[in-house]
Amino acid sequence: MDSIPPSKSERPRLKETTGWFAAGNAFRKALRLLSNGAFRLFAHICLEADRRTGRLHATHKELATALGKSKRAIGTYAAELESNGICLLKPGKNQFAATVFEITDLYWPYHRADNGSESAEQRAYIKSIRENFLSFGCTCGHFGAADVASAREMYQRGIPLTVIEDAMLTGACRKYSSWLEGQALEPIQSFSYFSTLIYEIQEKPLPPGYPEHLRRKLKQLTKVWTESVKPTTAVTKEGCSEMFAQPNVQ
Repeated sequence: MDSIPPSKSERPRLKETTGWFAAGNAFRKALRLLSNGAFRLFAHICLEADRRTGRLHATHKELATALGKSKRAIGTYAAELESNGICLLKPGKNQFAATVFEITDLYWPYHRADNGSESAEQRAYIKSIRENFLSFGCTCGHFGAADVASAREMYQRGIPLTVIEDAMLTGACRKYSSWLEGQALEPIQSFSYFSTLIYEIQEKPLPPGYPEHLRRKLKQLTKVWTESVKPTTAVTKEGCSEMFAQPNVQ
């Protein structure tokens, strides 16, 4: 027997009309994905964040007090949120300054307010990444909207351009080396290819002078690759040009 929909008078009514958060499927996904502590932190950020921006400015001490946890535990939970792509973190300049927690679009249920155009600094940051990406002969030659969004996230996280440039140089050298070793010839399709290297170099920066070594090495590898293949250009499904010719092995 079909259930009869409740009348208006029978429908549940809220006791409180303010302070609510729209918890939908993304919230349920986070519940399954995160550890108990990280999910509690996520829920707290959701409830306290500015609904217009999805951002919360708070120190680890404030969060530790609110959740009854240690500052070290908050740091661990925050890293878990970031590594799972749920939150973007922009740490304060010192231990007493607030960290900016911004819930990513996938997990933020509200439309964000238009905060105006990007700052000149942010535009220059993204432009530099785009130009570097497009300058490598081992990329697909296209820097699309998803790449811009990834670059914007790096800016919001406060990752220095030097770290990103070092990671891109390292990745490009590895790609050319793999081609010359006869491995798969697919080009680097997106900026996200460098994400793991960026985090690795953040944790362990390259030694002084090594980026210059990588630039020289990249130039040499590019020259060797260009001279060792008979270019045959084809267009992929994504519209990127690729060279499928095998190198001439002497």
